[in-house]
Amino acid sequence: MNELEEIIIVLGVMVTVCSIPLTAIVTAHKRSHTKLQIKMLEKEVELEKMRLEMYDNETERMKIELEQSKQLLLESQQQVLSAENNNN
Repeated sequence: MNELEEIIIVLGVMVTVCSIPLTAIVTAHKRSHTKLQIKMLEKEVELEKMRLEMYDNETERMKIELEQSKQLLLESQQQVLSAENNNN
């Protein structure tokens, strides 16, 4: 074996040995990044559920207010009609 072949073999072994920890580091980083993305998505889902619940509550409150307004309008119209009938 000549000197160049020995250097190439040594460099190949060094690259192989160094690439194992680097692969582990990259994999760990990707795994932690993925876990953070999952947590973020879970929080977004939770937030969206809260928004929908608030929307439903607001819609229900507005329905109740609308019914009350209708009732008040009907009562005032009946009072006006009643007053007009009493005047005639």
